[in-house]
Amino acid sequence: MNDVISRTGLRRMIARDANEPTRVSSPLELLFDLTFVVAISQASSTLHHLISEDHVGQGVLAYLMVFFAVWWAWMNFTWFASAFDTDDWLYRVTTILQMAGVLVLAAGVQAAMVDFDYTVVTFGYVIMRLAMVAQWVRLAISDPAYRPTALRFGSGIAVVQVLWVARLALDADLQLWALFALMAAEIAVPIFAEARGRTPWHPHHIAERFGLFTLLLLGESLLASSNALIDALATGEHLADLLWLAASGLIITAAIWWIYYAREQHETLARAQRGFAFGYSHYPIFAAVGAVSAGVEVEIDELTGHTEVSDAVAGLALTLPVAVFLAVVWAVLLRGQVSRQVSIVVLMAVALVAMAALLPVGAYAAAAVVLIGVVIALEVDKTARVRGAVGERVG
Repeated sequence: MNDVISRTGLRRMIARDANEPTRVSSPLELLFDLTFVVAISQASSTLHHLISEDHVGQGVLAYLMVFFAVWWAWMNFTWFASAFDTDDWLYRVTTILQMAGVLVLAAGVQAAMVDFDYTVVTFGYVIMRLAMVAQWVRLAISDPAYRPTALRFGSGIAVVQVLWVARLALDADLQLWALFALMAAEIAVPIFAEARGRTPWHPHHIAERFGLFTLLLLGESLLASSNALIDALATGEHLADLLWLAASGLIITAAIWWIYYAREQHETLARAQRGFAFGYSHYPIFAAVGAVSAGVEVEIDELTGHTEVSDAVAGLALTLPVAVFLAVVWAVLLRGQVSRQVSIVVLMAVALVAMAALLPVGAYAAAAVVLIGVVIALEVDKTARVRGAVGERVG
């Protein structure tokens, strides 16, 4: 770790060792993640209600917009912390300020998704991002080697935040188009900044952090499955259907966990330096996993007669996010690490899970069965690879 500056209690913010052994998530990072649970829960719950009330297009679009703010703020902090975490009091206070921004954003999620009023969400997001500007400015002052990159990050983020606030003065239609433009601008800032030099993020640490965030998202799905079980036991109505849904939801959640963790990612990250591809592709992965819980809740409404959408739409609310997850995880995490046969199995599973929504009954059960098949294929492939490696060493 960096040397302590005695009088202030601060450490000089310089790059950490990208090969630091036993690097794991810090308690502060875990606390930071917990604040995002609130925002994610609000977003998935509102998505559930909008779909059940037959505002499907509005719900999906608004969910993707809000989730972008959640994902982008979390990911930017995660990448910065991997490279420059000092864990002194100023770093902690700045991180806690970002956590306050998350809670402000969470308070505005429902208004944003239902009424398209993004005022509170915008201010919560800007609080988070300006705290990151402060971190980049501190780095620019402390570490001459990364000063050009830090200044590009800090100035780029600051400019975009001014534009986010200015967007609130536009008409409603223009606000929507400006939102897409500003999302593109946010994504462009790291590409622009790191053109002057890559930040020294830690591959194992990054892989662990993304895996832990996936676990937080899966917690929402477990809660939704639990709700199905609670409803079944409390009312005594639709008991068999709700129990099947609860069991299927648990299997789907466990299978998503199993598939995501099926192959180690830190070695691939270290070898290929594919940080942008890995980080950016997790937007659809995280958004899909976060939407699974909403899909389970919509299925509960459909089984109990509390939804205005068709059976097919209710089924798609659950199966489509699962299909998206499978497709992107294969493209980003599994392709190249599994056999051609397993790749074919996964791609067939994507189509089967999506089409399961067209079944007259039991779309969730069919999706669960297909995912079990994917897990089995991955485990058989892993066993074959281990045996092959052992055979080569013995030979």
